Amino acid sequence: MEQPEIKLKVMEAVQDDVNKGIVKIDSSFMKQISVTPGDVIEIKGERLTAAIVDRAYPGDIGLNIIRMDGNIRKNARTSIGEIVTVKKADVKPARKVTIAPAHKGIMIKASPQLFHQGLLGKALVKGDIVSLGRPRRRMEYPGREVSDVFSMMESQFAGFGFGDLKFVVIDTNPKKEIVVITPETEVEFNPQAVELKEEEGISLGVNYEDIGGLTDEIKKVREMVELPLKHPEIFEKLGIEAPKGVLLHGPPGTGKTLLAKAVASETNSHFILINGPEVISKFYGESEANLRKKFEEAEQNAPSIIFFDEIDAIATKREETRGDVEKRVVAQLLGLMDGLKSRGKVIVIAATNMPNMLDPALRRPGRFDREIELGAPSKEGRLEILKIHSRNMPIEGRLHTDILGLLLVEELDKRIKKLSQDMDQKQSKLKELQVRKEKADQNILLEMVESIKRLNTEIENTKKEIESLSLIKTDLSKQKSKVTKLVDEMIKWEELKKKHKGTDPGHQLIENKQSDYFTELQKYNLVDLIVENARRKGVERDLSEIARITHGFVGADLSALAKEAAMIVLRRILPDLKLEGADGEEEVPKEILEKLRVRYTDFTEALKFVRPSAMREVLVETPDVSWEDVGGLEAVKDNLREAVEWPLQKPEVFKRMGIRPPRGILLYGPPGTGKTLLAKAVAKESEANFILVNGPSLLSKWVGESEKAVREIFRKARQTAPTILFFDEIDALVPRRGSENDTHTVQRMVNQMLTEMDGLETLQDVVVIAATNRPDIVDPALLRQGRFDRIILIPIPDKDARKKIFEIYLKKMPVAKEVDIDLLADQTEGYVGADIEGVCREAAMIALREDQKIKEVGKEHFDRALEAVRPSVDKEIQDIYAELESYFSSARAKQIKIDKERESYFG
Repeated sequence: MEQPEIKLKVMEAVQDDVNKGIVKIDSSFMKQISVTPGDVIEIKGERLTAAIVDRAYPGDIGLNIIRMDGNIRKNARTSIGEIVTVKKADVKPARKVTIAPAHKGIMIKASPQLFHQGLLGKALVKGDIVSLGRPRRRMEYPGREVSDVFSMMESQFAGFGFGDLKFVVIDTNPKKEIVVITPETEVEFNPQAVELKEEEGISLGVNYEDIGGLTDEIKKVREMVELPLKHPEIFEKLGIEAPKGVLLHGPPGTGKTLLAKAVASETNSHFILINGPEVISKFYGESEANLRKKFEEAEQNAPSIIFFDEIDAIATKREETRGDVEKRVVAQLLGLMDGLKSRGKVIVIAATNMPNMLDPALRRPGRFDREIELGAPSKEGRLEILKIHSRNMPIEGRLHTDILGLLLVEELDKRIKKLSQDMDQKQSKLKELQVRKEKADQNILLEMVESIKRLNTEIENTKKEIESLSLIKTDLSKQKSKVTKLVDEMIKWEELKKKHKGTDPGHQLIENKQSDYFTELQKYNLVDLIVENARRKGVERDLSEIARITHGFVGADLSALAKEAAMIVLRRILPDLKLEGADGEEEVPKEILEKLRVRYTDFTEALKFVRPSAMREVLVETPDVSWEDVGGLEAVKDNLREAVEWPLQKPEVFKRMGIRPPRGILLYGPPGTGKTLLAKAVAKESEANFILVNGPSLLSKWVGESEKAVREIFRKARQTAPTILFFDEIDALVPRRGSENDTHTVQRMVNQMLTEMDGLETLQDVVVIAATNRPDIVDPALLRQGRFDRIILIPIPDKDARKKIFEIYLKKMPVAKEVDIDLLADQTEGYVGADIEGVCREAAMIALREDQKIKEVGKEHFDRALEAVRPSVDKEIQDIYAELESYFSSARAKQIKIDKERESYFG
């Protein structure tokens, strides 16, 4: 009987399904073709292939689509947006399968069992491209979600380095059939790489699933590139010319070249890569000839994509170019792009990170019709990219108590349902046997009695298990504290298993008096199952957390982060590697390979070494200063939390209220009160990128360079948002215009700062914090609302604040019991934070001068230190700051009357 078939539209797979050999379709379509999750289906595009089917994601329910990854699309010779025919497959178990690498120049040494393990459960057709190490079929795990089974298996296979490698199925037995790899299948590996022919329509390049965080950009590029290449007749019907060119621009590492490669691979187009400088020749006229040859090659092999990487190297503005060759190359490129004979079948894509350097004539419609910016990815984009780069990494997720609690109830539910179904089947079978027993002859009666007895025992055991698990489930749903206790026991159990690997940790838990419920769950093998699933879900949570804190990271940075995390794991197990022999033939023991697990802590450790590439010139390492390290100043801390932490961490609150957060904060106060320390604490607590700018460092002797430096700093801040931009000693950068010491450079610097601060309206998640001890000489235009919205005095610490500062500095110092912190706080009236630090340091130095082997600092050492270190702020300076505070809180717009004889520096 002919199997029913349906036609579905091809869409790309989600990240979690890549290389698993599965497709996702709606349940209603699965019913139409009589398949259930885990069955093999036949997919027919230009070629026939097979895959394992699973239910669609909730967002795809009711849609006439089939989600498949790049491998399956290539096997079916189809692409995104095209229609394929799907029906239930007639599958045969494979007796023998031969595979070979699909990449040239690769030599693989591994045991045949590894290839067998990696292919187990996969549905294959001769000529298919496959990746190793993913699924086993659902039939081996009844009652489990098919996706769960795939995830379980991949953790066993991850980390062998085969994830990105593609293999070709050279031969199958039985031939010309869809076969499935079983435990009995013989898998033969041919080390000789098979070269795939272009005319077969297979490209092993990058797929759209290999690009993360660029969903919208991919859509734009596809409509500009794929439609003209695949369906030029649409444009002819509309009576318009098909787009000819796309310019991709954005910071380095965002995926411009990768996107062009993916487009070429997915459209099966002839791809011509031109690295900017390689067309330039020393001979007259040869540079232009090189360009013409490339365009001729594209026309002969249409449909083609010509990709110019770093086009700014050969197509800079002609009025700014001194050389004759560059001008001729630009002119030739303009001519070629306007004179493409094979319209719609040759597309030019160019990439640059300096679009404003290109000749304006290139950027008009008709040449580069569309300019697409590839910016730094959002949190969701970073998560996608991390999933791609960690796709083949053996990651060990953390155990999160909330996930364990949810899974505990879920797994109990699943197990009870499964047991109930089993019991119904057994009872039906029992009834059937009892009916047959009445009519059975003497020969088989004894055998049937035994079967009935065995079934009765099984039904009784199942009933007991259901009752036991139902009781646990009911009790847990009523008392949440018992769930928490069980979860804690599971975590302890897992820790002991790690500690006593290879031995039974059960005896270790006896002294912890494990609960009856825990014992019951263990008896039914549920503990290990729940913990394993919790670890898998923990990976997603951990990667989300990494994505949240990697602000300003582009794809290349996240790739480097994943590699660095893996290297940290390698360094950890290096001491256990005792390989002998210089020839490197000895294999790494399996127990050592088992230790190769990348943890969340490895990623956080890697973050200390990998920073956003866009900020390498200006980045200061995120300070290791928290609010606890700042003594006193509670009101100031609250002010900073509201102005900086809230907008960066809870932007939705401000949107709901219809207000914008403060753009700038000016901290002023006497030297040593902790202005810079506060800025560091804000950067740490808000988890934002931190750019430190020392005012005088931006000044240059060259005209225009100082303003350019300010522009560049703000550009970097926008690019790597959320960012805290901290200007230390801002009075040196933007002094009052019109004063005696005013210069043209100062005026231009102030104007540039005013423009940039006003330009922040279009910015997201950039906060400017500035510190000064002379707010009266800062240009008044900067101090208005909309630039520095908040002007906060950092006062001289009172007694409570001084006590807290002493506690912070004496925390790590061995101090004698006689040292009274309250007394020290009383004796240091008028001291600022820096003075108190000086007192503590001086007391320790006095103690060391007396005896270098001294074990603690005594009261007499502090008394002598207080004589040596005097307060740096006197009463007169305190009065001046009180006057300034009064002014700023009453009339910010008025001119401050400054006594001309006042010193330029207070303190």
